[in-house]
Amino acid sequence: MVNGASLALAGANVVMQLSWRPVGRAVAESTVHSGSLVRHPVKRTRTTLSYVMLALYGTDEERRELRRQVTAQHRRVRAAPGAELTYRATDPELQLWVAACMYYGVRDASALLHGSLSAELADEVYHRCARFATTLQVPSGRWPRDRDAFEEYWRDAITHVCVDDVTADYLRDLIDLRFLPAPLARLAGPAHRFLTTGFLPATFRDVLALEWDSTRQRRFERVVRGGAAVAVRLPRPIREFPWNWCLYDARRRLRRGRPLV
Repeated sequence: MVNGASLALAGANVVMQLSWRPVGRAVAESTVHSGSLVRHPVKRTRTTLSYVMLALYGTDEERRELRRQVTAQHRRVRAAPGAELTYRATDPELQLWVAACMYYGVRDASALLHGSLSAELADEVYHRCARFATTLQVPSGRWPRDRDAFEEYWRDAITHVCVDDVTADYLRDLIDLRFLPAPLARLAGPAHRFLTTGFLPATFRDVLALEWDSTRQRRFERVVRGGAAVAVRLPRPIREFPWNWCLYDARRRLRRGRPLV
């Protein structure tokens, strides 16, 4: 199921996660700069991909250590005293939303690259993705029991999508890659904006006032179909890069006692 082409959905998935106002503000206002995408884009990307791979494919011991390190970081992220909006990154409800978005991304990537999954395989993928929640700060009983329960949760959860000015500015900078050196942002930003907007459900496009129309949709579908057709035919080590490297690197870090996050 691992394919490097799934990274095309990454920008949209981050936007979705941060479209709950407390989550967006927690990231945009965080003073834990060591984990900032804006300040450390390579490190943050490596950390995120390593988290996904260890959560999905790591051993119980690896996931326990991952959870310990992530929890230690999240405890440092909370609203300032007297802030207009209160939040804390260890809030199970906020982390459940983040994990749900991650599962949504896995499901979309699977459909893009492999077509419709059998009910049995779709259930297997769903239950494995529960690890996104339990490796954060979500008790196992809070993950919806099955895919039907997830759909019920999701229908309610997206009614809470709300982006204020602080988060909107942060997300627009992310969509346009403005945190990268200017020449690289100018080169890659338009394509990243196009793909990110295309992969976003309409609810999320609307809250950020991202322009989209039928012409863009047809172009997006052509690009996605072509890219997916190429991606699934690549030799396995190339097809799975950089996910395979991130899993290897994360396990090497664990063996050497180096931090994962």
